[in-house]
Amino acid sequence: MHYERYLSCCLYAGTLFCSAAMFIGLAAGFCPPAAAAPERGAGRPLQGYVIVVDPGHGGDDPGTVGCRGTLEKDIDLAVGKRLAALLQQAGAKVILTREQDKNLADGDIYDSRRLKVQDLSRRVALANDNKAHVLISVHMNHFSDPAEYGAQAFYQSGSEESKKLAALIQIEMNRRLIDSGRQAMAGDFYVCRHARMPAVIVEAGFLSHPGEESKLRDPAYQEKAAQAVLTGLQNYFGAKANNRGRRAG
Repeated sequence: MHYERYLSCCLYAGTLFCSAAMFIGLAAGFCPPAAAAPERGAGRPLQGYVIVVDPGHGGDDPGTVGCRGTLEKDIDLAVGKRLAALLQQAGAKVILTREQDKNLADGDIYDSRRLKVQDLSRRVALANDNKAHVLISVHMNHFSDPAEYGAQAFYQSGSEESKKLAALIQIEMNRRLIDSGRQAMAGDFYVCRHARMPAVIVEAGFLSHPGEESKLRDPAYQEKAAQAVLTGLQNYFGAKANNRGRRAG
């Protein structure tokens, strides 16, 4: 996501188009919980959960570009694959929206706005069609001021479950990565607005910050970012299970 364009995007076909693969619309949406919670096995806390991991951009859409030339799409995919592996180890069924350097739009679309609409709609359709419990979209941030840094989670305005999940992921990112003091932020995003489950956009850091760009290129730091999201998800589902237990008691 480009931080400035998150604040100022151009109107297109009832949505606001953002070059960072995030659409901000005029009408606030709601992301309701999807499926019922499954039974879990010992040592596999996410067993039975379906989680869609969405590495942003891809193909002709590079996303943001770092000060050293790092392409966001490459870091999105690297972190997304690491997150998917960790989730699978924890027992979850994981669906990656992309596993290669390509987006989900048809190759014969040359209008960038049409391409982006189709790309994003197909990403969210994967989550809805597979009745996912959660959708996590992985991105990197960018701002004109290279002093801006830190990971941040975004969620759809009006979705309390997405807000809870984003807050828990934010806590872990602040703890495991560079602690910038950032908090989870609400907005109106195409993928989150159309998802029929809690959905969070994870910005793992600013490629426009030279030091953070270097960290985000480091596989060990990418693993830490993925681990932060994993722990946030585990805490989210754990809290929901505890609440159900108290109500049942």
